[in-house]
Amino acid sequence: MGNSYTDLHESRILLYYCFTPIADPTAVMLWQRALCEKLELTGRILISEHGINGTVGGTLANCKAYTKATRQYPGFKKMEFKWSHGGAEDFPRLSVKVRDEIVAFGAPGELKVDENGVIGGGIHLKPQQVNDLVAERGDEVVFFDGRNAMEAEIGKFKNAVVPDVNTTHDFIRELESGKYDWMKDKPVVSYCTGGIRCEILSSLMKNRGFEEVYQIDGGIVRYGEQFGDDGLWEGSLYVFDKRMHMEFSDHSKQLGHCHNCGAATNLFHNCINEACRKQTLLCDECAHNPATAHCGNPECIEIAAASCH
Repeated sequence: MGNSYTDLHESRILLYYCFTPIADPTAVMLWQRALCEKLELTGRILISEHGINGTVGGTLANCKAYTKATRQYPGFKKMEFKWSHGGAEDFPRLSVKVRDEIVAFGAPGELKVDENGVIGGGIHLKPQQVNDLVAERGDEVVFFDGRNAMEAEIGKFKNAVVPDVNTTHDFIRELESGKYDWMKDKPVVSYCTGGIRCEILSSLMKNRGFEEVYQIDGGIVRYGEQFGDDGLWEGSLYVFDKRMHMEFSDHSKQLGHCHNCGAATNLFHNCINEACRKQTLLCDECAHNPATAHCGNPECIEIAAASCH
């Protein structure tokens, strides 16, 4: 009895999303907010007419109760939840909002969903199928990072193409720039943290002439759970809570380096310039020295230098 009591009072983080038509997003938002408040969960949930996207934390027992209650909604019956270590303390508060998009690509009118998910997205591959595709097609396969460029500084798939984007809003401009036209007739495996960004990105790519587009079921998280650091993934995974990064094993490759001194680090810090605050990879020493706690932008370097006098 003691063990199960302890287990239920352990904390967990849930990551989930579901693309399904939602006729009344406001009603779903109010229901979700009340449910999370009752179960003392914190985190962030976005709801639109296309579906739901959430990350919440709390006790194991309350997280289990949340998944059970959320699946009562007809469109969410088959929704998968990814479990991760952490808890309510990893999020500052609870935020449940209605938005035009559950991921802000800036193309709400282009996205089409039905009860089976996104219409016209990339082919879903399970982690083992990703390895099989590479074994079969070799260097022809292109891994395409569907995250913000900075996330790839600490971890990515081997030889991945990392687009020059600061936010998901930048992707359409990048895809239409012509930079990636060489990939249009190649097998492209799009990937992101948990899979949601690639549900949309892969459909945007197909709409723009990329012929053979894939996406990883469950994203990097699911791939890492299965293969750790013994597959095609290298480094650490950036996560959007107080942990900031996570590793899949005790022998993960160190990809991240301090922007100023080059020391190994996986921690991002906000640039010292209050008008900038860009998340920048900095070692502890550089992050805590006002002269070096900047993102490298010339204006920010000046402000950092001035703050030392």
